[in-house]
Amino acid sequence: MSVIALDQKTVAARSAHKETAEARALRETPPGQWFPYATPQARERDNRDIAFSFRGIGRKFGDKTVLDNIDLDVPAGQFIAVIGKSGCGKSTLLRLLTGLDKPTSGTLTVNKGENGENRTRIMFQEPRLLPWARIAKNVEVGLTGIASGAEAREKSLAILNEVGLSDRAGEWPSVLSGGQRQRVALARALVAHPYILALDEPLGALDALTRIEMQQLLERIWLQQKFTAVLVTHDVAEAVALADRVIVIDQGKIALDLGIPLERPRRHGSPELARLEGQILDTLFGSAQ
Repeated sequence: MSVIALDQKTVAARSAHKETAEARALRETPPGQWFPYATPQARERDNRDIAFSFRGIGRKFGDKTVLDNIDLDVPAGQFIAVIGKSGCGKSTLLRLLTGLDKPTSGTLTVNKGENGENRTRIMFQEPRLLPWARIAKNVEVGLTGIASGAEAREKSLAILNEVGLSDRAGEWPSVLSGGQRQRVALARALVAHPYILALDEPLGALDALTRIEMQQLLERIWLQQKFTAVLVTHDVAEAVALADRVIVIDQGKIALDLGIPLERPRRHGSPELARLEGQILDTLFGSAQ
């Protein structure tokens, strides 16, 4: 476990979410309440361990408070989506998690596994591929300090096969489409089998059909590899389609922590997802209506 403790201030625990005693059908559930309309699909994950924990986390830039007293526990293997308006602090939260920034206050604990390895990886909106390296070599960058030579090549080709690009391993990034380049970026992030995968709006620049295809690919590999996924997105539909849990950030605080207890695979445009999207949107914009 890796812990960053920046002050000794005691942080009051956030109140637990009230859970309904038993599930009710969606049509019987009034809007704005908790929606337990399906049992989550069984998954072979050990969720007893916490992947990471934020306690009283704050981040300021000068006089501007970007994150304010964030408390968040995420079990190992969970897929969470973090959503909010531009400038609300969601990307800052991701940068703190990945070690690209440090909090101003609070304690951040990250589970690095039994061997203390730093297996947190991040995928950005832009693929950020090396134009002078062929596809397989770009993927091998994700194994820096972990594997090299024939072993790295073998792992690179294996993950390229998982993302459907095994036949493009010897090509240059410039000949690939935008969606294919993002597949390479995903392969690079996953080749080391991360414990935590941070996703900073990685599908935002893709067209609608390619985006849905990438969502399905990401979900499939997440189910296989059992890593903890943290997706930052502006897309409410994407959040509820992919996540076990959606965190809504508003003005630097957690405004909503909503479980998504729906079986997988989920169907885009279904009434169940639409209801959950409505609850999230009401949290973000309800006060202005």
